[in-house]
Amino acid sequence: MLSDLTLRDDCLSVVISGSGAADFDYFWLRDNARDPISFDSRSNQRELFTCEVDADIKPVEAALANNGLALQIKWPDMHDSVCYEGDFLAAYAFPTTMLAMPEPTIWDAASLEDDVVRIAHRDVVANNGMGGLLDIISKNGFAVVTGTPRNMDAVSDLTDRIGYVRHTIFGGLWEFEANENMADSAYTPKELRPHTDGTYSHDAPGLQMLLCVEYDATGGASIMVDGFRIAAELKRTAPEIHADLTRIDVTGVYKGDGVVLRAQRPIFRTDRDGNLVQVSFNNYDRDTVTLPKDDMRALYAGIRAFDRLANDPRLQWRYTLQPGDMLVFDNWRVLHGRGPFWGRRKMAGSYINREDYESAVRVNGLT
Repeated sequence: MLSDLTLRDDCLSVVISGSGAADFDYFWLRDNARDPISFDSRSNQRELFTCEVDADIKPVEAALANNGLALQIKWPDMHDSVCYEGDFLAAYAFPTTMLAMPEPTIWDAASLEDDVVRIAHRDVVANNGMGGLLDIISKNGFAVVTGTPRNMDAVSDLTDRIGYVRHTIFGGLWEFEANENMADSAYTPKELRPHTDGTYSHDAPGLQMLLCVEYDATGGASIMVDGFRIAAELKRTAPEIHADLTRIDVTGVYKGDGVVLRAQRPIFRTDRDGNLVQVSFNNYDRDTVTLPKDDMRALYAGIRAFDRLANDPRLQWRYTLQPGDMLVFDNWRVLHGRGPFWGRRKMAGSYINREDYESAVRVNGLT
């Protein structure tokens, strides 16, 4: 409900039930008019040529409508008045964070129960089941989908339910097992310390999916580490190091298979308000660079502190994937690794872009 409408010199003031008084800039109101001439509701695209609107535009008149459920405004550049629904105004009454994701549940080995991150494949593919999987991932950073058919079609199907397959230098959908001929440490049976993928990509993959197709081996436990947990501990115990890891860029590199890929960003990438949005760390793919002396020393101190925590057992969730287990994880938050193994271990998987994962979270009503 809307009440107490007041036209001021530069804004419109109105009281919104449940929110209180809110001021709406006149230019903002005109720019966000939802009439058919200004806005195409079918495509959700603005039709208004914003630069042609008078910078000092003001309503000719304004009044509450529909028993206080809407606001009617007559603009000087329009023939008909425009209706602004109360729900629309309430949604934008105060500064909004359009990229907000669900609040994460920060965890370590002692606080994370195995059952919390498990979900049956049959439940995921059932009607409205995708929301359950995305809820687990958005809270904890990863999930284990059990009982998954052990083939590429299952990987493709689950990927398509979230977004679409991202193609990289490794292809789209992929299968792999130990192969010393490949120019990547993931293709060896050696220990793979916790890391994130795509540090050499300007836009690192958002989600990664790993399906255990065959396992006739000893060892090879998957390792998950909450990068947000590492950030929180460093911010508490070593604030200078934490600050350095948010400002000093690290260069990732991939050389091989006919390409040379490079990208830069801090290990802790934050938004303009200082909120952590991405953890990006891969010591295998870190390029050789020179920095000013103080930054070089600060970065090395940060790398040592970060990697020490990433390899601390108290922060690691470990589990040996069995055939039919699919690990789905947030590559912008969770570091993944693998213990050494002896025998045969065949995996299949894919990447999904970050924006497609975030879209799926919103579509399923989790934000």
